[in-house]
Amino acid sequence: METPIQNKKFNRHIAAGVIIIALGSLLMLDNLGLNIPHWILSWHTVMLAIGLMIGYRKDFKVSGWVVLVIIGGIYTLKDIAFFDLSRFTSALVLIGLGAYLLLKPNHKPAFWNFNDKKPINFGQKEEQ
Repeated sequence: METPIQNKKFNRHIAAGVIIIALGSLLMLDNLGLNIPHWILSWHTVMLAIGLMIGYRKDFKVSGWVVLVIIGGIYTLKDIAFFDLSRFTSALVLIGLGAYLLLKPNHKPAFWNFNDKKPINFGQKEEQ
């Protein structure tokens, strides 16, 4: 009987294997002369994929993946687009980060916020 931890680890190995086989197949097709767009095998597409993978693994709750997705997405969009986005790259990155900060869900206060804690009762009986 597999535990959920072993099952999750097993699925990661399968996903990593599928990704490596897909990348190898793309490289093979590119070397055979098929016309694969250059942006598919570029650094920013890899950054975009890693950001989405981190977000998926963390249920999109942590915010580190957003930076990777925004930067990778902007540069990938710049390669795909039919017009020049180079003048707008830094502005789009800042707009994307600002929109994320405005739209991100609120979390509970951090562990160092002691305002909502009950005071410690040193030897006094509690009143009921």
